[in-house]
Amino acid sequence: MRGEYCVGGASFLSFVALLLLIFVHVGQINTSLVPHGIAMAKVNTSGFGQALNESILNPIGGLYTTNYTSPLGEQNGLRQFYEFGLYSYCAYVNSSAGTCTNHTIADKFEPYIAMKSDMFTNYSQYTDTMFVNTTFVNSSYLAYNSRVAYYFILIGTIFATIALFTGVAKRALLFFVSTASSIMAALFILIGAAIWTSIVKKCEDINTLEIVQLNGGVLSGITVSYGNGIYLAWAAFACLAAATVPYMVSCCTFRG
Repeated sequence: MRGEYCVGGASFLSFVALLLLIFVHVGQINTSLVPHGIAMAKVNTSGFGQALNESILNPIGGLYTTNYTSPLGEQNGLRQFYEFGLYSYCAYVNSSAGTCTNHTIADKFEPYIAMKSDMFTNYSQYTDTMFVNTTFVNSSYLAYNSRVAYYFILIGTIFATIALFTGVAKRALLFFVSTASSIMAALFILIGAAIWTSIVKKCEDINTLEIVQLNGGVLSGITVSYGNGIYLAWAAFACLAAATVPYMVSCCTFRG
């Protein structure tokens, strides 16, 4: 019975981890309830218009759009919220109404390019100067690391799937495979989650950036924050790391 408990516990933890990773993968693939609620990173631009107005001392018109169906990346106007997933990003004019880009494997995390492509050229000329030397505009760095993180998470998801399905068969060799797969899955998810955590943290420098230093300063009005997809990835790592112990016990003690 003790061995059955080990196998059952490990299988449960692997199943939970795989379920969490599936949620991570579906984040922002469309605007329906579940994908809309999951993102790796979020950018709130709702305060940027006022900050830009205060910095250039001119009325701001046409910066935002209220038409949530207008395509992204065609200078149709800035959205209030941008949320980024592993395969696409979505932009919303309010908390629920928005549209998404086409799906791309290992979609790049480029928040500034996403914003800039929605703004008129005259506004983006200002932001190029205001946000210079910040990680937020370092699109090559963010794109490269987000793509690397994607492949770590993808490979980790594959190993988690192998661990789950090989761990249910009562064979010493398959217990060894499930143990090794669980360890590899935990390692790959750890690296992927750590990379995403790092790049979003570095992007947060825009949150406190003063685009004008006079009269007490004017903050950028843009807020970058972690999406719950990162927390789901960390939770999946914890489950997989915990699953390695009962898998290993089953591997070492099973006789059959």
